[in-house]
Amino acid sequence: MNDSPNDRVLLIPQPKAIDRGQGQVTLPPAWLEREISYAPMESNRHGPEEYRLHVSGTSAVQIRSVSPAGARAALTTFRQLREQFGARLPVVDIHDWPSFQDRGVMLDVSRDRVPRMDELFSIVERLAGLKVNHLQLYTEHTFAYAGHEDVWRGSSPMTASEIRRLDEHCFQLGITLAANQNCFGHLASWLRHPRYAELSEIQGVDTAWTFYEFVRRGPFSLCPSDSRSFALVDDLLGQLLPCFSSGLVNINCDETFDVGQGRSKARVARDGEPAVYFEFLSSVAEACVRRGFNPMFWADIALNHPEAVHQIPASLLALAWGYEPDAPFGRWCELLRNAGRSAWVCPGTSSWRSITGRRSERRANLSAAIREGRAGGAVGVLACDWGDVGHRQQWPISLHGIAHAASSAWTGDADSFDMEAESLHVFGDRKLKIGAWIDLLGDCDLSLRKVAGRIDANGRATALRNATALFNFGLTNEPCVASAAEWDAAREAVRSAGDMMPSGLNPTIADELGHTLRVAGFAGERGLARAGGPPLRAGRERLKEILADHRRLWLARSRVGGLDHSCGYYEQLEIQP
Repeated sequence: MNDSPNDRVLLIPQPKAIDRGQGQVTLPPAWLEREISYAPMESNRHGPEEYRLHVSGTSAVQIRSVSPAGARAALTTFRQLREQFGARLPVVDIHDWPSFQDRGVMLDVSRDRVPRMDELFSIVERLAGLKVNHLQLYTEHTFAYAGHEDVWRGSSPMTASEIRRLDEHCFQLGITLAANQNCFGHLASWLRHPRYAELSEIQGVDTAWTFYEFVRRGPFSLCPSDSRSFALVDDLLGQLLPCFSSGLVNINCDETFDVGQGRSKARVARDGEPAVYFEFLSSVAEACVRRGFNPMFWADIALNHPEAVHQIPASLLALAWGYEPDAPFGRWCELLRNAGRSAWVCPGTSSWRSITGRRSERRANLSAAIREGRAGGAVGVLACDWGDVGHRQQWPISLHGIAHAASSAWTGDADSFDMEAESLHVFGDRKLKIGAWIDLLGDCDLSLRKVAGRIDANGRATALRNATALFNFGLTNEPCVASAAEWDAAREAVRSAGDMMPSGLNPTIADELGHTLRVAGFAGERGLARAGGPPLRAGRERLKEILADHRRLWLARSRVGGLDHSCGYYEQLEIQP
């Protein structure tokens, strides 16, 4: 950045009030942050993180706040000023506060990818720089539970000592690390083992059941009618919770659609699905409260039964999640508020099942969550970054969505996301271009995915959900949809984006984004070939190179456990000679 006094101040999140005075001030060469003066605020109307930051023409820097949390937020802002302007700062007065009390990020560490400890520490520091104050690591089988080694062996799980170290690092940076363990559904990684198979709702690896409109096979959820199911959960909570100082735990309990399709069928038919679900949910919640923890859960099953929302245990915080533009956050908040339950809104980064991210869907989804969450009285935002189908998106794609969500949760406005500030402070790009470029990349196949969804009852194509077309058809063996012309346009958009990729980036970021482009280009050409276009050039050789890069880049940030499983999704691709 140059030192012109007319440079726009770049901050992420953007402050609610910033008054730029006349001129600049040059801090002395030996100036240190300990020379900042701190004072209490005269009045406080916006909670403990409200602050004022004043840089005066006399080289004085003053922070006013009512709590250490506010002072920390102000110091984060000041450090961004130093990052942009160096020692020659603009005279400025900033008054700011968050729109949501709790601003969290959930990272999936169970779909193959478990970050290394140094990477987790780096992520926490990056989140603190975005004023995130809550973090959780989604867990199914990747914690090293004593006595359950057969489940987590080979997955490079988090250990109790590692969690405690991470917990301390989060605490030092003002981030609450919440425990997370799915306690009901999404437990196939446990139930596939003979030792736990009897606890499953669905018995037999080939037994079919329906998940939304899809057919699935084999174990998924614990059987709530089996007392041994709760005994297992109680054991897991007893080992996991003491590792966390926050007193918060996400017990998940989402998407238990198989309950009532297996061993609990007769009971669900007699008592109703909500009664069976809430009874088990209440037992898990009580086990947390008994240990001094406040539990939260994904509220999808409860919200699917509006008449039963009042049955949500009073101790539970409801997490209302939805990852598409049409997610009805407002209606969900109203249902929960009317039932006297506290809620967070939980949008997504739109990174998973995408390779490139999904710009338009992410923007609309975040905008709805923030706008309707504020109007509906939600007290928090939890941005979710999942790793479905091998966790093959690269970290910069996830980080871009996380930065957008974190900024939006603070400002209360998802539509004013400042990608130049993101480029500088999140990616270290002093040319201020990488944020907008990642956004551009995320819509390369937008026109294709608008017509790549399921065929509706009237025979019309619908928009693809929860994936890009490049991923869903270019990187799987799913039957290809859309025309060769539509695929050719997506392929060409990826090529064009590659020509515009900014230079001078951090080498690791550039490496990961270069890989992203190569995978997206391969997917576009493979999709085109499958739609009747020209044959895929050197398909097997290119796939071999993609696999080698995937392995190399994975190990730069993540543990080895899960890598072979992730690579298996590439290895099973059908490549025509």
